[in-house]
Amino acid sequence: MTPSASGPENIRSQFLLYLKIEKALSENTVQSYGQDIAKYFLFLAKEKVPWEKAREADIVKFIHAQSQGGLSARSLARLISTLKAFYRFLILDGRTKKNPTGHLTSPKAWLSLPKYLTVKEVQELLKLPDVAAPQGLRDKAMLEVMYAAGLRVSELVGLRNEDIHLRDSFLLCRGKGGKERIVPIGKAAVDATAAYLEGGRPKLLRQSADALFLTRRSGPFTRQGFWKMLKGYAAKAHLGAKIHPHVLRHSFATHLLEGGADLRSVQLMLGHSQITTTQIYTHISRERLRKVYDKFHPRA
Repeated sequence: MTPSASGPENIRSQFLLYLKIEKALSENTVQSYGQDIAKYFLFLAKEKVPWEKAREADIVKFIHAQSQGGLSARSLARLISTLKAFYRFLILDGRTKKNPTGHLTSPKAWLSLPKYLTVKEVQELLKLPDVAAPQGLRDKAMLEVMYAAGLRVSELVGLRNEDIHLRDSFLLCRGKGGKERIVPIGKAAVDATAAYLEGGRPKLLRQSADALFLTRRSGPFTRQGFWKMLKGYAAKAHLGAKIHPHVLRHSFATHLLEGGADLRSVQLMLGHSQITTTQIYTHISRERLRKVYDKFHPRA
């Protein structure tokens, strides 16, 4: 093996290729894993520890440094998952025999409950786009669809014309790992999307495009573009502190459970592979029930 073949950048590239091809992870997930490994290699370089000689103590020191730097419990959990996947890859590839991540445990990410909007706050947000303009029709449809279907941002901007079925009130979504799922959408989302397809998209379309939601330049929306748009409306609705990635997705799940939906159905609609991931929302519902109980029970 030549030195260049075992260099950090080469190893990182091969690991990401493994994640993309053999593990079929999404482009966004692969990118996140790549950023984590880049941080890890940078840390090892500063510590003057060759990656192939890193021990469990080195990895724990790296994770502790990231935690001290303000990384959230959820991000730390992903970081540990990245490191575990990386060393599994090294073993499979015959580059190492020992796994220094074998005894690592993830932090309890569910202690950090996701923020969400109240039903009234969502209603106020959805009223803001100016539907007299093509961009307003588009923004209204994007917000309605994201809240109606509980989509991830990448899933929303990745929707194609053929994925939306207004007559039957559902859409086809491609989630993590390329997995497809069918998600129902309500009348408000159907009406907003129909209005956009009739009076908004044709005016934004300057060239052939498969993407459902188009920018002013007729290109597909990016995740960054959507969040910039959402933050603008959130500022008008005085929701700035509550807006963060996936806030409408979290609100979708929370409102369904508060309305009496069963956890398994919400799991399927969110596209979670494990129901334990969905159970985080039951913590929110229990908190709300506790507040209601304390407020109205005479012996609380």
